[in-house]
Amino acid sequence: MQKQERLDPGWAWTKKYNIGAGVKVGHTIYASGLVALDSEGNVIGEDVYTQSSQVFKNIESLLAVAGATMADVIKINTFLTDMSQYGEFSRARNEAFPAGVPASASYSTPALVLPSLLVEVEAIAIIGSGS
Repeated sequence: MQKQERLDPGWAWTKKYNIGAGVKVGHTIYASGLVALDSEGNVIGEDVYTQSSQVFKNIESLLAVAGATMADVIKINTFLTDMSQYGEFSRARNEAFPAGVPASASYSTPALVLPSLLVEVEAIAIIGSGS
């Protein structure tokens, strides 16, 4: 049986709120719903594009802790507070995955954990699958 390994990118906010950023089991990484916070817990950006770009930077940082890259991401789930801004999210997603967007689903939600947050993304990656 494979053991769970908690992934810790060293973000102050995950410690402050006792939130796990992600879990690795075998070669599979499950990223928690990540939002547009910098390592200290400050919200980055006031628009969907800027926040989405930060979210993908956070996912990339989390994956690096486990030896994975964005190319290893096989699935993302996205939560947007304003679906009319999907195009701006999609632009940031396309930049984050230049070799092709992974399987993906998007959902409208009335709110996220902080009122200033506009987008949240969960990701699943398999180490080495994208190389």
